[in-house]
Amino acid sequence: MTVHPPAPDAPRTHTVLDGTPVGPLTLVAAGQTLTGLYMTDQRHRPPQETFGAPGDPGDSPFAAAIAQLRAYFRGELTTFDLPLALHGTPFQRRVWAALGTIPYGETLSYGQLAERLGVPTAARAVGLANGRNPVGIIVPCHRVVGANGSLTGYGGGLDRKRRLLAFERTADGLFPAEACG
Repeated sequence: MTVHPPAPDAPRTHTVLDGTPVGPLTLVAAGQTLTGLYMTDQRHRPPQETFGAPGDPGDSPFAAAIAQLRAYFRGELTTFDLPLALHGTPFQRRVWAALGTIPYGETLSYGQLAERLGVPTAARAVGLANGRNPVGIIVPCHRVVGANGSLTGYGGGLDRKRRLLAFERTADGLFPAEACG
């Protein structure tokens, strides 16, 4: 996965994917690239007015993102392949790109991710960048845990993080039916 900064003049649009096991997801795009995926009550969710005009869910990149998210929640997809352009510092974009290398169903600690990035003393900075990930699930920030394996911070809430990890570890098909949040 390659994480690029967004084009500054691309028109911003958004659409909402209802009926997911983690609640409604708002997808945001700039032109043909996805720039955000936000849960309704997500921490660090930008104001709705920054999402741009409503977009057609059948248009690019929404159609591909919706199809891949549905396949993920059916247990048929383990890695997303979508055009992403994400706002963030160069360090944040490095962290977000590294998150995409954590295999489905596995976890790394913040320290382990910092080591992978060549900055072994930057676990806190990695955690802060992880918390600012604008496309959770697609860039799997839920796969990062505390040094002792404990669940720590997740913009969508620890219950969602726990359920996403349990779903990926079981790899037995459909996401648990009960709604989350």
